Amino acid sequence: MARNICAVITIVFWLTVPLAAEDPPDFQRLKIGDAAPDFKLPGIDDRDWVLADFKDAKVLMVYFTSNHCPVCHAHDPRLITLLKELEGQSIAVVAINPNSGDGLRIDELGYSPYDDSFEDMKPYAKDEGFTFPYLYDGETQATAKKYGCLATPHVFLFDQNRKLRYQGRFDDSRYPDPATVKKQDTRDAILAMLADQPVPVPVTRSFGCSTKWREKISLVQKDNEAWQSADVTLEDINAAGIAELAKNKTEKYRLFNVWSTSCAPCVAEFPGLIRVSRRMGLRPFELITITTDLPEDRQKALKFLDKQRAALPQRLKPTLEAEGRKSNNYLYIDASLDALAESLDPEWEGPQPHTVLIAPDGKVVFRHTGEIAEEALLKVVLKEMTTAYQP
Repeated sequence: MARNICAVITIVFWLTVPLAAEDPPDFQRLKIGDAAPDFKLPGIDDRDWVLADFKDAKVLMVYFTSNHCPVCHAHDPRLITLLKELEGQSIAVVAINPNSGDGLRIDELGYSPYDDSFEDMKPYAKDEGFTFPYLYDGETQATAKKYGCLATPHVFLFDQNRKLRYQGRFDDSRYPDPATVKKQDTRDAILAMLADQPVPVPVTRSFGCSTKWREKISLVQKDNEAWQSADVTLEDINAAGIAELAKNKTEKYRLFNVWSTSCAPCVAEFPGLIRVSRRMGLRPFELITITTDLPEDRQKALKFLDKQRAALPQRLKPTLEAEGRKSNNYLYIDASLDALAESLDPEWEGPQPHTVLIAPDGKVVFRHTGEIAEEALLKVVLKEMTTAYQP
């Protein structure tokens, strides 16, 4: 069962003061009554779309969303539900991904198998069942700047004359369960506009993942550089120590991988393990590697780990210190490999590599013997830990 996930949500408030210093150049904020800015953007259907393509609808929703954001993962399905409810009404929806994929650190992708590239928009839209155009603005972000997209998701509703009548959140819940929604702001605004009535609350706070501006690319590069220079360590461990780790008396999910430098499948799968670890770096998740290399081959194993950049995400260091640990990489020193199996996963038959995902209560929720593809592993982790915030 999914546990409470520690996460930081960027809550973005609508301001009427001058632009903040962190806003990118040419950024503007639309006010109620402003005209919808024109755009020409590529869609996942391999054609360009412009504002005039939606001229016949009485209500136009410009819906900024993204592939990676957990709040979008909660709201996108509810948008689909709303459109089914309003089927036959004169409303058009265009979704726009405002983000530059280059402006995202890998640990900001811990709630999705996809990044925010144009290529990943197609499978994401298919997964979510999008029935409307999904356009990419990440190349220049000119449209996001014209509309004042503060976060994903961010909703803008325009009337028949394409004047702004509502902007802000889709609804008031960050969670995927519709029962947690108390205020359906977008739905209420659309119904009022269809009935030629004033929108009851024309401006609300947009909340979600901040827009990933291209100006942040240098910060992503610095993060990568820091990862490349991070310390990689290797500590001794015996079967009793492994058994204690497997009890997992923490709030983290622990992914154990048993490997050795002489095991070709182990070596082949290792880069994928590291990428999954980095991707989950902002979530309560820890990769623990256990090598069965002989003690005299310690330097060989450490050299391999260093080359693979098997470092501990910075955010996890305090949790290890609290546990009295110094590393997430271990060299098994007991003679009995049977004792290793019994201490970690009694159902393991012995071949390497062996991968085990253990939940915070010590329960094994996934096991796999043999090489596992990065995509398959990430799918398992995300299914267990969920792709949206949970109450």
